[in-house]
Amino acid sequence: MTTRLVLSMFLAGLTFVQVSVASGPQLSSRPAESWIARLERPERVSGLKIPEVVEKLGLTPGDVVADLGAGAGVFSWPLARAVAPGTLYAVEIDKGFIEHLTKRANEQQITNVRPVLGQYEDPQLPEKVDLAFFHDVLHHVEKRPEYLQSVASYLKPSGRIAVIELDATDPNSSHSDEPELQVMKEDLDTWMTATGLRKVDEIDMFEGKWFVIYEKGPATQ
Repeated sequence: MTTRLVLSMFLAGLTFVQVSVASGPQLSSRPAESWIARLERPERVSGLKIPEVVEKLGLTPGDVVADLGAGAGVFSWPLARAVAPGTLYAVEIDKGFIEHLTKRANEQQITNVRPVLGQYEDPQLPEKVDLAFFHDVLHHVEKRPEYLQSVASYLKPSGRIAVIELDATDPNSSHSDEPELQVMKEDLDTWMTATGLRKVDEIDMFEGKWFVIYEKGPATQ
């Protein structure tokens, strides 16, 4: 059994929650430095419609949100501002991202971001959350049903999971010839139903991506 070490420390005003990381797979992995440069490209960020996405999430001050696979944090900062004084957990499995997230949050003087070093099959969140957010991340997870089940266990009674993913049916998708990096919306519905969540919104905002929100609670007729 893997021994888990949980440490909380204050680092320049940020609580850094660290957990041991069990060995395991991540699809299409690369060094954090390479990902950060790719994720922070201005031309990429400008096409993400970040303010519009945050608005559609319907967050309120005091909410607790998990940005799963936060990467360079391009969504973490606006999400944190939207829920302040609530908490934004920026979850990653690579310490290189944790260092970057901590540095960027300090530079922007955002004090309610908590970087979390999670595990491949468990985000290791320190508390229950109102919203778990995935942006272009789920296709990198190998054991998707298991991971979603784990994420759902961290939701508050009326918690939600929001997913933005590449449309696998789009011939121009960057992973159109890599089936292992494709997530079908129908499969996500099945996995979410198995976790006890129901779809409450499907937002038409992107070309080549889909945006859906699920919530805990009984299915509607």
